[in-house]
Amino acid sequence: MDSSRLNGRLDGKVAVITGASTGIGRAAFEMFAAAGAKVVGAARTQSNLDEAVKAVEGLGGEAVAVSADLASDAAAATVIDAAVSNFGGIDILVNNAGVGYSYRSVRPGSMNAIGDSTAEEWDHVMSINLGAVVNCSRHAIPKLQERGGGAVVNVASVLGLVGNPDAHAYTAAKGAIINLTRSMAVAYGKDGIRTNVVCPGYTETPLVEEYIDYLNSEENRFNWNPMGRMGTSEEIAYGLLYLASDEARYCNGAILTIDGGMICKPS
Repeated sequence: MDSSRLNGRLDGKVAVITGASTGIGRAAFEMFAAAGAKVVGAARTQSNLDEAVKAVEGLGGEAVAVSADLASDAAAATVIDAAVSNFGGIDILVNNAGVGYSYRSVRPGSMNAIGDSTAEEWDHVMSINLGAVVNCSRHAIPKLQERGGGAVVNVASVLGLVGNPDAHAYTAAKGAIINLTRSMAVAYGKDGIRTNVVCPGYTETPLVEEYIDYLNSEENRFNWNPMGRMGTSEEIAYGLLYLASDEARYCNGAILTIDGGMICKPS
């Protein structure tokens, strides 16, 4: 991370970042702090959050971590309340928390297509990938209105823009996030609240760890991506930073794909 490119871009802002313990969320947590924001991180694993807070404090920033399962509305309220109680309010919400598109965390060896999944598996993916966005936004919007505006940046996926043969719950949730973003942009633009969405392509994070070797292999890497590689968490976080900052003050309802051209390539 080149801190010289970040200085002052979020000075005076308070940012809540979900899924802040690893991957894209962790990169954004540190990057936003380096850009001058006071940051509140939420995730389920407290030990990883503690490491993230130490990293921010090592940069000279201010950070608070809240362990929470954001599929719970009450837990989401606790996270937003932490921003208010510790830093006086909230200016930026980054809805990044989510799970991967495999159901293996619920039922080992299970498939992803709707005809092969159970109601439990579908609900597991939807409650976190979509439910967390809804829950956090529900509690953040009134606080953003109190501040006279702010920014919501949702994290979806390029798989929310295209069909996929087997990741049905994942693509449904990510597609819903994209259209929710547009609806929030229309509803709350009058309040000075900008809502935008980033759609990453395959990114080297723990969520896709089991696929990294396959996707990066010489025989496959140009088959799915014109640039022949996966993205990094930092590369996605730069997009989040832009949409959260005043540089994007006229961006509202935008869909920013950061995927190396993956979505442009015929299957």
